[in-house]
Amino acid sequence: MKQRIDNTIWKKILNDIRERITEVSFHTWIQPLQPIEIDKDAKTITLGTTKPMVVNMVQRNYAALIEETTGKYFKGSYTPVVKLMSENELTESMSDEPSPSEKTIRPLPADALKQEYFLNPKYNFDNFIVGSNNNYAHAVCLAVAETPATVYNPVFLYSAPGLGKTHLMHAIGNFIQKNDPKMKVLYVSSEMFTSEFIEATRGAKKSNAQINALKQKYRTVDVLLIDDIQFIEGKEGTQNEFFHTFNTLYELEKQIVITSDRHPSKLTDLDERLKSRFQWNIVADIQPPDFETRVAILRNKAEQQKAPLDDELLKIIDMIAEKIKFNIRELESALTRVLSFRTLLDEKLTVELAREKLPDIFDPRDVTITCESIKQTVCRKYNIKLSDMESSKRKREITHPRQIAMYLTRELTDMSLPKIGASFGGRDHTTVLHACDKISGEIKTNSALAEEIRSLKEEIK
Repeated sequence: MKQRIDNTIWKKILNDIRERITEVSFHTWIQPLQPIEIDKDAKTITLGTTKPMVVNMVQRNYAALIEETTGKYFKGSYTPVVKLMSENELTESMSDEPSPSEKTIRPLPADALKQEYFLNPKYNFDNFIVGSNNNYAHAVCLAVAETPATVYNPVFLYSAPGLGKTHLMHAIGNFIQKNDPKMKVLYVSSEMFTSEFIEATRGAKKSNAQINALKQKYRTVDVLLIDDIQFIEGKEGTQNEFFHTFNTLYELEKQIVITSDRHPSKLTDLDERLKSRFQWNIVADIQPPDFETRVAILRNKAEQQKAPLDDELLKIIDMIAEKIKFNIRELESALTRVLSFRTLLDEKLTVELAREKLPDIFDPRDVTITCESIKQTVCRKYNIKLSDMESSKRKREITHPRQIAMYLTRELTDMSLPKIGASFGGRDHTTVLHACDKISGEIKTNSALAEEIRSLKEEIK
């Protein structure tokens, strides 16, 4: 049964949510939502908005909060469904007494432009596990923390998700604030920077107060830590504002640290001026950890949770480290799940219990993936000889499958770039890196190739 949502109840829901998040988040992501209907059979609550960015952000980051809050006013739990609608559709679908539409949202107060994300005290240099995959990035960040804007500025860190970029960034901020509390350290995501810029620009139609507040916030800090800069790709206004912010801070000799999922040169939809500035000083990458580093990370995590490192747990740690190779967050999450069996279910930890409770990790059908098995699968797919993989032939019908095989070897094994190069006819590690970057970039724009890669991964596994 579907019915409209009473406006009085919706206002109460908004007030409850507002108390649990920052003013910036509330004005940017929650207030633009309009209540459309509640479906008591499907257990869903439909909300509408005219902004695509709001749809993605709410579904990803605020759905659980909305579901929990609405549960206070309706019997049962209702999953929020956020729909992108035109202005006319939204007007026609709103309740008889709509909450203020996006057009009538009051301007964000200048003093609401405050820090969105606070530094996480759990992330510091002491509990960051250093291995061959990240020792350079770690050394750079520690030097920055000890002498901000003196040795390395700017610093650009890049890696695949879940390898420790954010940990290092928080560690820098925590170290500086501990040793010099007077320094103004600001950690923020590029998404937050974008949303604040949009809100300030909208408010500027009536007054320049918000634009001035935005500049005051970002251009008067001693250390700016901005996470996931790739999200400003394609956003010309945001890029221009960040360009001027970057220049101001750099000229004032303030420290800038930026993270991304790609090398600056691979941010194809980014202003060339920013690409150039991001490479002015240090660009450091973080590779997936090797087996020994993964084990060290898990043992450190177990010690933090005060779990006794008995023989069974050590065996489980080795098993997890063997299975999860490319994402530290997934690695630690798997261990946390294992340890929860002891605390929540009061069960003795054994290898058998871990296998039973974590079938998504310990799949009995798993096979060992090697460079050779990957090359053989790719050769069958593209009808070429195994010897072609190691040859110097440069025809596209050979080089393209060879690059795909290199990419898949890096994705599905823990082999280093030099070792992969050696397996493909003694090629240099830079050749392997070029091949991986090339295929990774093509996947994003070539859906047919993306499907081929997906199919190959399934066959290999």
